[in-house]
Amino acid sequence: MSTDVHDLIRKPSTAGDPQRAALGIPELDACVHCGFCLQACPTYRVTQLEPESPRGRIHLVAAASQGRVETNARFASHLYLCLMCRACETACPSGVQYGRIAEAARERLGPPGGPVARGLLRLVLRRLLPFPRRVRAAAALLRLAQRLGIIWLASRLLPRRLREMTALLPPVPGRAFPSGRVYPAAGAPRGRVALLSGCVMSVMFPDVQEATVRLLQRNGYEVVTPAGQVCCGSLSAHNGETASARAMARRNIDAFLAAAPEAIIVTAAGCGATMKEYGHLLKDDAAYAERAAQVAALSRDATEFLAAIPADPPPPTQAPLRLTYQDPCHLAHGQKVRAQPRALLRALGADLVEMEGADRCCGSAGIYNLTHPEMSQTLLAEKMEAIRRTGAEVVVAPNPGCVLQLRYGAARHGVPVRVVHLIDLLDDAYAGA
Repeated sequence: MSTDVHDLIRKPSTAGDPQRAALGIPELDACVHCGFCLQACPTYRVTQLEPESPRGRIHLVAAASQGRVETNARFASHLYLCLMCRACETACPSGVQYGRIAEAARERLGPPGGPVARGLLRLVLRRLLPFPRRVRAAAALLRLAQRLGIIWLASRLLPRRLREMTALLPPVPGRAFPSGRVYPAAGAPRGRVALLSGCVMSVMFPDVQEATVRLLQRNGYEVVTPAGQVCCGSLSAHNGETASARAMARRNIDAFLAAAPEAIIVTAAGCGATMKEYGHLLKDDAAYAERAAQVAALSRDATEFLAAIPADPPPPTQAPLRLTYQDPCHLAHGQKVRAQPRALLRALGADLVEMEGADRCCGSAGIYNLTHPEMSQTLLAEKMEAIRRTGAEVVVAPNPGCVLQLRYGAARHGVPVRVVHLIDLLDDAYAGA
């Protein structure tokens, strides 16, 4: 890179630059270089390098928009080392929406990695995730490979990095959560909600989706899972495939608005954050902009919705569990939902012990633990030590990526904890009663 990033930090941005306007990233001029984001950023805390901070990356994108640096492989490496956890947005006093800047830049870079990795990722994002039947078929094949021992055998023959990737794979359940169903309310009906079945959630966590339906039914809600829904588009938006994300968003908008729900319930933090930003994602689409904003306004994390309604309180546990809570990044920083999950935990009578850095990323970050395993493992080790110090028996994390990452981390680092989704914990409390 011909220009030193520290020179970029010292040079003020040029407001109204025509090249920058052509990029469509007006958020670039909001950064005032104060540095509040630095210690909030996981990659900066580990590397102590300016280009691996939000401030540094914003300056790199601004410099690229002015033609002062090339958008080459080195440039892309800085943009993709970011976990997109958005902790910088929470720390920023100027309200810089870093996630939008990073996604816009990645859209122009394309997916991360070399030619083979980019090709494989494009195949998954374009040809697998938008098609629920293909996702379920892929999950069924993976489950078969696990049962036949093919995955175990392959893991012994693969290079170390690929062996670690296979270790992240949990057992695939023998069923998938279906779409195209209507579940009646139990007792006096209070309303009608729709549930995002999800790509990962439907095949890897069908039990969480079923528990969510039971909780909503118990509290008087009819639950519909629209047949036309697909992946929310989160992984595509975060990995440079924005056109694919927009296409999936349009399909979801059509499906969910046709169901006429009073809320759209989401059980994965990254999915919820993306759906709440459909209005921004499709702001330039004349046919969908207004409807996208409607879906964004209707979208609610399951914990957010359950904490807001006068819910049937779960019975307190007989022997209070010692719990600690992991804030999923896209729930705490992306959706600003922090108090509601903790309120639900306290309603259970649990002994909630806050861990240090509860809202620091665990290193999962979508597919980050696959694309950047070294940084992911560093952050996971830090997280597992924080969990160990709490002395908790259970770690609660209302997000599938966090659950899988922390379960893997507990086994790898020998931390004796059970990792559960908050919905499962609530459902268990009702079932125990």
